[in-house]
Amino acid sequence: MNRDDISVRIGFVLLPQFTMGAFAAFADLLGLLDAQTDTAGPCAWEVVADTLIPVRSASGIQVVPTDLLGDPLRFDYVVLVGGPLAPAAEAGPALAAWLRQAARGGRHLVGLCNAVYPLARAGVLAGHRLCVGGDQYRDFTDRFPAIAPERIVTERPAVFDRRRITCAGGAAVTDVAARILRRHLPEADVRRALRCLQFEAGGAPGGQIQPPPPGIPADSPPAVRRAALVIEQYAGQIPGLDDLAGRLGLSARQLQRLFRQHLDTTPQAYARGVRLRQAAWMLRHTDKTIAAIASDCGFADAAHMGRAFRAIHGMAPGAWRRANEKNTV
Repeated sequence: MNRDDISVRIGFVLLPQFTMGAFAAFADLLGLLDAQTDTAGPCAWEVVADTLIPVRSASGIQVVPTDLLGDPLRFDYVVLVGGPLAPAAEAGPALAAWLRQAARGGRHLVGLCNAVYPLARAGVLAGHRLCVGGDQYRDFTDRFPAIAPERIVTERPAVFDRRRITCAGGAAVTDVAARILRRHLPEADVRRALRCLQFEAGGAPGGQIQPPPPGIPADSPPAVRRAALVIEQYAGQIPGLDDLAGRLGLSARQLQRLFRQHLDTTPQAYARGVRLRQAAWMLRHTDKTIAAIASDCGFADAAHMGRAFRAIHGMAPGAWRRANEKNTV
């Protein structure tokens, strides 16, 4: 087969403890397209790494790379497949340099699951919006404080921003793969492959929502789940009620009514609970002063936080910290 007949070339990089389901979702779609496509050239893809040592997934299954990193410009898309948890260690300098070379060459860089971390570490996400899993947001912003919070998206499972594509994982990976492949292959071929995989052919990651925070019923209206995710993300600088409602395409009164109906509370009360939960986490897991924690969590001052904290926990923040020191990890 002539290389000129190939419609799209994809290089996968599997990170330690990667999510097998995310890799399989993308690879299965590629395999079916290769098997079924008649009207367009097939997809060429391989798994590359800086060594040929097998990479262990989060499930324990190992995958052997098919080639070394080499020249990233031989690929149209570089797809990093990460794991479900925040990475314990940073990716090596060889991968970071390789990613920067791919970026300079105008290649599309795709980060699945926690692969947004090595992309950020390599400096190839500057000026782009990016998707971070809601449960990793705090850790991510601690590691990359230079990335503006308004560029980080937690309420949607995937973000396409020019030549950077990031996805928190889950079922959205298949939608991301399909959206990429639709750029290069006939729509009918992609739809046929999706039907074989038992996926809806018209799905779009932009219309989905990440899993809601704890305490928010999964069957809550999308506006409630999105509002909760935004509040969790901006715990220290939660938008005002009017701004929050406008972001969701609602009036403030409509948002208030939805929270009352489905959560038996108000957006303001929910936001206060998020601030206090974040403050408790910081008291237990950091050595920041109470004044600094109050500022980080959006309270006017330490006294303001102290009054709210005492009303919930029955003791002042300092006393609560001392009582919980033995549980600190």
